[in-house]
This record gives sequence, structure tokens and C-alpha cells, in this order.
Amino acid sequence: MDFSLTEEQTAIRDMAESFAQDEIAPRALEWDQARHFPVDVIRNAASLGLGGIMVAEEFGGSGLGRFEAVLIYEALAKGCAAISAYLSIHNMVATMIDKHGSTAQKKTYLPRLCSAEILASYCLTEPSCGSDAAALTTRAERDGDDYVLSGQKMFISGAGATDLYVVMARTGGPGAKGVSAFLVEKDAEGITFGANEKKMGWNAQPTRTVMLDRVRVRADAMLGPEGAGFKLAMEALDGGRTSIAACSLGGAQSALEKAVAYTGERKAFGQKLNEFQALQFAIAEMATDVEVSRTFLWRAAAALDAKLPEATRLCAMAKKHVTDSGFEVANRALQLHGGYGYLADYGVEKIVRDLRVHQILEGTNEIMRLIIARSVLAEA
Repeated sequence: MDFSLTEEQTAIRDMAESFAQDEIAPRALEWDQARHFPVDVIRNAASLGLGGIMVAEEFGGSGLGRFEAVLIYEALAKGCAAISAYLSIHNMVATMIDKHGSTAQKKTYLPRLCSAEILASYCLTEPSCGSDAAALTTRAERDGDDYVLSGQKMFISGAGATDLYVVMARTGGPGAKGVSAFLVEKDAEGITFGANEKKMGWNAQPTRTVMLDRVRVRADAMLGPEGAGFKLAMEALDGGRTSIAACSLGGAQSALEKAVAYTGERKAFGQKLNEFQALQFAIAEMATDVEVSRTFLWRAAAALDAKLPEATRLCAMAKKHVTDSGFEVANRALQLHGGYGYLADYGVEKIVRDLRVHQILEGTNEIMRLIIARSVLAEA
């Protein structure tokens, strides 16, 4: 495999990195502390083609692949992992509509999603079922030409501030085959939102419960065929896992760069910190972990683009490895900063807080091990 980037891929990555440095990084700490969701900046990102990265160009998208997407999310996460992660969720919804939506759904939603005129959220998790998503209880009952949705979705990124929700709801019997997907607009009667959750990290994007009290939508709001919702959700999560891994990678790269700069400036016992061999070894380990993560993530993304049969397993492996490794690199960067690393002004503790949740969402890393083990054992 050739691990060098094409001229176009390099330009895409550099564009995203410049945007992160100019428009995200300078205000990331402020947004974190104020719990501010910078919709204006997200729309600025969309003006560069980052609102519909994998959406077809005919609907206003950039028509890129999963590989280019991970380059973009890594670059954006160097400015703020929370903002990059939200953009990945918005794009996940847009990609679902592009791949599985009707012509009318595509024309109605995709141009506005690609421009970020409207923002999107993904609604799968419920209060009583997280990892066991196939056990969801939100129901969609057929009523004439409509469906009526009732239930709750929890830990929904962007909820309350976003305009369009992909909601997984049960239209049939128990299990995965009884689940369908629906497009629900924010102003639909009966949809309400809980309080903005107080979180350890990801403070630059809101997280709320979405409550559906007999929300009526037309039958043509169903995304894909009836009973295919769980399959669509899992397919989206394959890509989502590479995206969140890329966000961890970008955060880890930023933390590493901060640690390298700090140890080159700070002195102790008459010499710079980076002149101590023990700290040189720590930086060497961190740099190696970042590069190994990047290499494997590119492998998983390329496999997904190529629709290889092992893509799901590789995406689970990448999600587990890169999010675990990224958090550890950020945590070690904090340690190398000593007491200063614990202060908000240096930005490292924010990275640690933001990256911690990546080991939980898009399928916990325990569930990733389960997916990997089942795949390996099935081939034995």
C-alpha cells in the first residue's frame, strides 16, 4: 500500500488544518468554558465543503471518500476535538440521506445540510439501551398516511440546537429487523428537549435528551425501507468509528505538539526538560503511538472506501486502538506539562477531557472488542 497522499489529498488536509488554526483553535478554550456551540464557525466550515464531505456534488456535497474524511477530521480536531466530532456527526446524517434517501429527501435536505443552513443529529441511544441498540423501545406506529413516534433518545449531540434528526424507532417486532429510520424536523409537534447535560468534555457542543411525544411524520419521512433502520444505523457507525478515531488522532497530535514545545522551553535542574533522556523516551513513545494510529486508521478508511469484506472489523479495530491510544498520548502530554498541564490556559487538560468520551461513543471499546472477536472467530 502506498501511504503517501496525493496532491489533492494534501491540499484538502492543509485546507482543513488552516481553517482549524485560524477559526477554531484561537477560541476553543473560550467555547469550552462558556459551553458555547459555534454555529457560525460550523457554517464557515461548510462554505469550504465540509458540511457534506461524502455527499454527491449534484446535491452540494464535496463527493469525497472516507479516506479524505478522516484526513479532514484529524486536521479539524487539532483545533478542537469537540467541534470536529460534531461535524463528523452532521456529515454522518448527510451521508445516510445521500446513500439511502429518496430523491425528494435528497433534494429537500442535502443542499441545506451541505451548506449547514440546517444542522443534523443522530438519534439511536436510549436511556434503557446503550450498547444493546437493537433493544430500543421508541416506537413508530402507522396511522393512515403517517407514522406516530413516541419514546426518548439520550446523549444526542447537538440536540436542541440542530434542525434535523435521524431517529431509529421500532415499527415491527423485537430485535434489529423491527427497527426503521425516520427524518424528523425540530419543529415537529411533540418533540421536546431535555436540559443541556453537564459533561466532563465536549462542552463546545450541546448534549440533550430528545423526547418524542406522539410526533407525527408523513410516511415518506422514513429513510430507506421499513425494517432497515438498524442496518442503516450500523452501516453509518462503521464510518462514524473511523471519524471519531480521526478526532482522537487530531487531539493526540495537538497534545504531542504542545508537549514537544513545552519541554523545549521549560528548564529544571539547570537544563531543558527535553534534554532528560527519560522525557525524550516518553516523547518517542507518544510520537510512535500517534504514527501507528494514523497508519492503521488510513488502512481502515481505505478498506471502507473499497468496500472490502473485512472493513467492519478494521473499523472496530481502528476505533478501539486509536481512541485508547489518543487518550493515553494526551494524558502523557498533560503529565509532561507538570502542574501547568492541569491548568485550563495551556489547553492540554481540555484535550484529555474531550478525548475521554471517544472511548465510549460510536460503540464502547468493549463492544469493539466483541465485534472484533466475533469476526475473527467466525473465520476460524
